[in-house]
Amino acid sequence: MMALELKNLYDDFRDGETIKAYAQIIAEDAKKLKNPINIMEVCGGHTHTIMKFGLLQLMPDNVNFIHGPGCPVCIMPKERIDHAYVLAMQEDVILVTLGDMIKVPGSNGSLQDARAKGADVRFVYSPMECIKIAQENPDKTVVFFAIGFETTTPMTAVLVEHVIKQKIPNILFHINHVTVPEVMVELIDSRDVHVDSYNNRIDAFLGPSHVSVISGSKIYDKFPKDYGRPVVVSGFEPVDVMQGISMLVKQFIEERCELEIQYKRVVNHEGNLNAQKLINTYFEKMDLFRWRGLGNVPESGLKLKDEFASLDAEVVYKDVLPIAEIEDHKLCICGDILRGMAKPTECTIFGTACKPTTPIGSCMVSSEGACAAYYKYGNLI
Repeated sequence: MMALELKNLYDDFRDGETIKAYAQIIAEDAKKLKNPINIMEVCGGHTHTIMKFGLLQLMPDNVNFIHGPGCPVCIMPKERIDHAYVLAMQEDVILVTLGDMIKVPGSNGSLQDARAKGADVRFVYSPMECIKIAQENPDKTVVFFAIGFETTTPMTAVLVEHVIKQKIPNILFHINHVTVPEVMVELIDSRDVHVDSYNNRIDAFLGPSHVSVISGSKIYDKFPKDYGRPVVVSGFEPVDVMQGISMLVKQFIEERCELEIQYKRVVNHEGNLNAQKLINTYFEKMDLFRWRGLGNVPESGLKLKDEFASLDAEVVYKDVLPIAEIEDHKLCICGDILRGMAKPTECTIFGTACKPTTPIGSCMVSSEGACAAYYKYGNLI
């Protein structure tokens, strides 16, 4: 009965007739647009939905998508993947991370390769599983390689709190949590610098709802006010996305520039204040975090506060971790794709040397990356 109820719930947000109705609304409204608009969906979850359900084909010619950074896996630079690889190869270390990280390539290989060479690499659904692993292996050091946007950061913070309160001696953290608004600013600034025409820019954002469940929609307040870009916080089901796009188009024809919430069934302006307090207790902003394909973005990453340095794997293992930045393959154009200057199909190695099984660029390393979505749903397999 429960499975049937869940299926019916999802069906409501994937209903073909509702999607078509929104497509008709968007098409009619788009006739009133003074200029074409380019909407960036920041999160790869939206990109995945747009490609999987054929929403790209439902858009009028003057409503375009720019595929954003994607997901935390997509944007992880090679040098930080190398950190995970090196840590995994250390004697008496168990490297624990979320499953999406297994095939992401660094300069030495992936964590899958490290495991094939004998490293103890484990993939978990919840960071809290680290506690059981540590208790079962008291002679080992468990290093949790933490990744994620604001969505998963509270789970890492909960684990940090448990480690401290329970005085668990053999768990360390390698923190790779990143924040969404800062990279949105970076993308606006870099696009505006290179803009050649009105159509070659980001005009609006479709904001990821799961981020705002934690941080609230307030993190996007500055984009309509300071940057002249409207934002609609949208869910990830196709009906959600279509409604979100429709809301953005209406803002343009009504000459409004606002922050709106499409995903009102979960998201509010303030977000989860308890989760935010927990994050702020243990983490602080890094001066710079390097996003794969985009470069260094100020204050877009988190790190453990100095008072918790004894739990920081980057501090404990600083003598063995590489520090040099590693650039992507010269033929990779992911940076241009993320800035809306190119489509995945314009890359010369897309679908040939660069595939989901052998990813080269940031947009192919996760199923939520733009290139991976185009490859899977673009009739190339």
